[in-house]
Amino acid sequence: MLNQVSQRRATVQARAFQPSFARSCNRLKLAAVAATEAPVASTSAPSTEAPSFRANLDFKFIKENVELVATNCKNRFSSADPHKVVALYDEFVALKTQADSLRAERNENSNAMKGKLDAEKRAALIARGQQLKDQLAEVEELLTRVESSLHPEGQREPNLTHPDVPLEREEAQVGAQRHFSFPPRDHVTLAEALDLVDFESAAEVTGQKFYYLRNAGALLELALVNYAFNKVVSRGFTPIMTPDLVKASVLEKCGFQPRGTGTQVRVWWGTRRGLLRYREVGGTGIGLEKEEGPCRRDPGRAVKCPACGRGAVTVTGLQSLSLYVYFIGTHGACFLLISPPFFLSAPSSSALHQQLIDIEAEMFEELGLHFKVLDMPSGDLGAPAYRKYDVEAWMPGLQRYGEISSASNCTDYQSRRLNIRYRPAAAAKAAAEADGAASSSGGGKKGGKKGGGGGSGKTEFVHTLNATACAVPRMIVAILENFQQEDGSVVVPPPLRPYLGGMEVIRQPALAAGKA
Repeated sequence: MLNQVSQRRATVQARAFQPSFARSCNRLKLAAVAATEAPVASTSAPSTEAPSFRANLDFKFIKENVELVATNCKNRFSSADPHKVVALYDEFVALKTQADSLRAERNENSNAMKGKLDAEKRAALIARGQQLKDQLAEVEELLTRVESSLHPEGQREPNLTHPDVPLEREEAQVGAQRHFSFPPRDHVTLAEALDLVDFESAAEVTGQKFYYLRNAGALLELALVNYAFNKVVSRGFTPIMTPDLVKASVLEKCGFQPRGTGTQVRVWWGTRRGLLRYREVGGTGIGLEKEEGPCRRDPGRAVKCPACGRGAVTVTGLQSLSLYVYFIGTHGACFLLISPPFFLSAPSSSALHQQLIDIEAEMFEELGLHFKVLDMPSGDLGAPAYRKYDVEAWMPGLQRYGEISSASNCTDYQSRRLNIRYRPAAAAKAAAEADGAASSSGGGKKGGKKGGGGGSGKTEFVHTLNATACAVPRMIVAILENFQQEDGSVVVPPPLRPYLGGMEVIRQPALAAGKA
């Protein structure tokens, strides 16, 4: 059986490069268009095209902390130049001050002409008015040019970095690698022998590196999604099914560049919509241009299940056929919108970030995987991340660790671009009313107005966090390779069995029929 699998794999790899398959791929209305995480940790040249939006950046903070920001860019290998931002900002402020002064003088000049004047004085005021008009037009033109340079330059700046983020990768291992009494097989060999996957049909229908999940393989995907959903919903998250496509402008505002020089975001042909590469984009966009109110003590939480599409990852020996090397896969993800900690008694975003990674670690421990949690160094952080943890599971068939999860705290980086705000005063009032209601012993009617999202006072930007609850394709890889048996069967981890109708072992089809 295993020899037949190897022969079939070689056949599919050979056929995948035939012209007919290339023509099939061309008929797909997907075009690989530019996108890398803006623009840090990238060896490619930054995109010269200006962003299609203007973020609510704090240029005054950059000016007052330019050396801090410059050091942050250096540690993150970013090509952004905060000194250039400060120079442009100073020029912008000077021109704006000059424009305001000219407008004020022009208004005074206009008011001076309202009274009864002799012809000579009126002519002088008219001449001065024309002169001020010409000067103001010239300054406003310069102001527009400077502003159009200032915002793109400012938006290239990555998020600040948590002070505890290391400069080099740090990791903590959980569990131990399983020792096999036989040579462990890779997941492709196992999946094809157990009739869990069909690469050949997918190559004909869609193209290379796509796959069909079959039989217990399809059930295993659903089991992982439902297990992850139940786990995080029990922690207070709201289940959401998000769109698989988002507007390119939303991708940009979340910190990604769908028109850059990479191939990590796929844009639907003839539209300005991108196929999600990152699970949090669809959830983050829910708050687009909204004021979140009232901001509760319990942060806004959601768990969602988008399909994510991204470019292929090269794994030695498995470039053509693998569930690890995939374009599109299902993800269950946690997403949070929260208030900055200094306004409320709610846990800080950093504490919530730790809660997210703790949930992930608990899931993988329950499933019996050996994994390590990595505190990603500053040079590996994408532009939006203030801090990021990766989780890598041991995959004995591949003889390597593979990323199966991550958790990021983006603070207000994305909300400043998406314009997601809240009112601290209204939030504090809502929290105080909640305290009063909780401490009251009577059963009478509660006082206070219903709602609380309106209110007055200055608005602030929320913090956003995200975490992968379950990256299904790679979880399937980890399960197949870690729980394989010498006879080619795979033991189902106990937490997943209720979602597989009580199935304890995945066997070859003929053997499974004999056991029935």
